[in-house]
Amino acid sequence: MSDHEFGVNDDLSLPKATVQKIVSEILPPALGINFSKEARDLLIECCVEFITLISSEANDISEKDSKKTIACDHITKALDQLGFGDYVPAVIEAANEHKEVQKGREKKANKFEQSGMTLEELERLQQEQFAAAAARHT
Repeated sequence: MSDHEFGVNDDLSLPKATVQKIVSEILPPALGINFSKEARDLLIECCVEFITLISSEANDISEKDSKKTIACDHITKALDQLGFGDYVPAVIEAANEHKEVQKGREKKANKFEQSGMTLEELERLQQEQFAAAAARHT
């Protein structure tokens, strides 16, 4: 599978600091194992290739299903078809966790509506709370 087969863009990458953080959590410094920058860069290239492979397969599956949006089902089917079926339970668990986080965000977004207050009332309340906080710190 070549880069040309998937139309890979050389600009595609993952944040180096994030990858380094993940690696550091897996290989704590207390173990005395170092992870070179070259190894990190190679890991990033492998991850991008993996994501591209799964995305391409999932896209093919979604097109066969006459869908224009790749869904979780398409990802899990792609993993199965490409021989990565062992990852499916973890992917489903991560998707469910993501859905729960999204539900919490939606509830937070509706706080304004649920408050029953006008924008002016909320702004006045905010100013009062800022003033009270400032008074505590002076």
